[in-house]
Amino acid sequence: MAGLDELFARNRAWAAAMVAARPGFFAELARRQSPEYLWIGCSDSRVPASQILDLPPGDVFVHRNVANVVVHTGLNCLSVLQYAVDVLHVRHVADVAEKHEDELGELTGERRLARLCELNVAEQVASLCRTKIVEDAWGRGDDLAVHGVVYGLEDGLLRDLGLSRSKGARDGR
Repeated sequence: MAGLDELFARNRAWAAAMVAARPGFFAELARRQSPEYLWIGCSDSRVPASQILDLPPGDVFVHRNVANVVVHTGLNCLSVLQYAVDVLHVRHVADVAEKHEDELGELTGERRLARLCELNVAEQVASLCRTKIVEDAWGRGDDLAVHGVVYGLEDGLLRDLGLSRSKGARDGR
């Protein structure tokens, strides 16, 4: 495990490399935060949202928690959602992985885990769509869509589960 001194050294090297590649990078970054996407994802350290989406800082607003759960009484997640929708005016909410026992039946190993992740995404999309924040945004006519995707650790690819919703519609692309 890296010590704090090593983390600061890595940070200085990264910042210097960013400035060398794009001299005005940090000045521009300090002036803008206008993400089109809110990513609600798992806290898993192997899934860095901006990096796997190949988006620069400022282009995706991120909330991470264990199993990317959206609960109507979870103030942390709801605060992120409200800020993203009402202040930043994000247009897309992406939600990634949790649990659902009924359909799992006889599945085992990797297939069971993969299906568990897909079912969780479906649950979280439904939960997001029932929040007062999303319902109010749709009621105002905001152009907001909620999407359900799964990230594959084995290949690094996102897979659309076909769960997108916007303004009460099933397809929000």
